[in-house]
Amino acid sequence: MKTPAPNNAPPEVGAALQRLRLARGLTLEDLSRIAGVSKSMLSQIEREKANPTIAITWRLANALGVQIGELLATAERATETIRVVDAHETPTLPGLHAGYVLRILGPLELASRYEWYELTLSPGGELASQGHDPGAQEHLTLLHGSVEVEVGEDKKKVKLGSTARYPGDQQHIIRNVGKTEAKALLVVIHR
Repeated sequence: MKTPAPNNAPPEVGAALQRLRLARGLTLEDLSRIAGVSKSMLSQIEREKANPTIAITWRLANALGVQIGELLATAERATETIRVVDAHETPTLPGLHAGYVLRILGPLELASRYEWYELTLSPGGELASQGHDPGAQEHLTLLHGSVEVEVGEDKKKVKLGSTARYPGDQQHIIRNVGKTEAKALLVVIHR
């Protein structure tokens, strides 16, 4: 016979984590990459073999696009008709050493097919990427500043309001060539 958990027992985050991850069509590996939490730790949390720290819970909530309370709640909530993701809830991938910040705007459940980001580049900053999966395409629309896109031997400057479309399955670099911050929308389409 199972003894009921005392009222002061920690919340069982595992079930909520697994429900939210599966609802978004993410594998443990996908969530591990996005949240920066090891796959083995995620597995242990989902199996209730480990309780995450507040920092890890916060990273998981951000990666899943939910408030931290949703991971700590035991009951499943009704689906909202309109879900507004506040700015502080939007997951970011900081590349401060390279002078960029990527805000993940797209829902994680679409990440295997479509990804979209707000890219901010400091003067001289660049986002250098290895080629993504075969057939991937990128679309970069410049909102502010001055950027150049480099794919292989080709380089093109992108004008304000223009969109550069290029193969994402080759090594590529998005570089701020101006003296002020640059901002762009970046969409990655996987085949």
